[in-house]
Amino acid sequence: MLVIGLMSGTSYDAVDAAAAELRLAEGTLLLKPLGTVSTPYDDELSEALAGALPPAAVPLARVCLLDTRIGQAFAAAAVRANRDLCGGRADLVASHGQTVFHWADGGRVHGTLQLGQPAWIAEATGLPVVADFRPRDVAAGGQGAPLVSLVDLLWLRGRPGTPVALNLGGIANLTAPDGTAFDTGPGCALLDAAAREFTGGRLRYDVDGALAARGRPDPALLDELLAEPYYALPAPKTTGKELFHAGYWRAPEGMSAEDALATLTLLTARTVADAVRSVGATEVVASGGGTRNPVLLDMLRGLLPGTPVRVSDELGLPAAAKEAYAFAVLGFLTAHGLPGTAPSATGARHPSVLGSLTPGLDGLRLPPPAASPPVRLRIE
Repeated sequence: MLVIGLMSGTSYDAVDAAAAELRLAEGTLLLKPLGTVSTPYDDELSEALAGALPPAAVPLARVCLLDTRIGQAFAAAAVRANRDLCGGRADLVASHGQTVFHWADGGRVHGTLQLGQPAWIAEATGLPVVADFRPRDVAAGGQGAPLVSLVDLLWLRGRPGTPVALNLGGIANLTAPDGTAFDTGPGCALLDAAAREFTGGRLRYDVDGALAARGRPDPALLDELLAEPYYALPAPKTTGKELFHAGYWRAPEGMSAEDALATLTLLTARTVADAVRSVGATEVVASGGGTRNPVLLDMLRGLLPGTPVRVSDELGLPAAAKEAYAFAVLGFLTAHGLPGTAPSATGARHPSVLGSLTPGLDGLRLPPPAASPPVRLRIE
């Protein structure tokens, strides 16, 4: 089956599309990467989305507009991926959508909202679409995240020691081999917000960590930020820009952009390193946009002496699009009637078949249900 996975993370800068040929063979899910494309949001949509995220109060008309415009952006990315990566032969689209709110309170998740109406994708591509992956896990008592944990567990199974998968997106999360998974805290969310603020919007993020590289972390500010109660919560736990948004902190008067970015970069590295040590990791396989920040990776490696920190490209999955590939896998599992969650990772009462299905132009034609779920994932 040829599946296109669509993803836009908490940095809300682009739609990443990954195409994969997927098949089950004797308990192994075989994934052949066919390539990736990334389609940036246009400036108008990006600004509208930024203005609608927490803590902003948003009218329903804006929610409807965003649901439509994001759906159209995802549809355009799917059409491009099917044409350029699949030769027009894709069978299924799996769309994560754009998370705009994750309702976490008191250690529980009560709801989650991803926008990007899948009907636009089905209409543009003619293909069936699996979307709305997270709510089913929440309804089963889970955190609804990190959903890529099941893919990580299958993918890293059999590697020596205690390898952990780390995603350095807007929010950072990790998955350990015993099924423990959780958001560690801000990945790039505060870094991106600070870069925009200090440059008056000229920069959307600290390109190559250049600002942080010229600064010095402020110990007092770092200690203040590390006192955030979220870090002490037990796993499983999730967070988002409902907590770590642009107004979460304020730089002390007179602090330079360089020192602010150096401090926030070290905050991310410290909280990730603490989480990695807490699960006894012997290897870190990192992905996400944060892997393009050499200052962040250098700080993380300095805090984890003796623990290799490698990028997922080394194991066959591009770091920039690993989550898009992961949702292609989750869509494949749903189409075959297989669960897409690991309850040990999300805290749900049971595994769940994820998502809602939108039929393509030829109706809803799914493959026969698979007899049993895969026990490992192999990259071909």
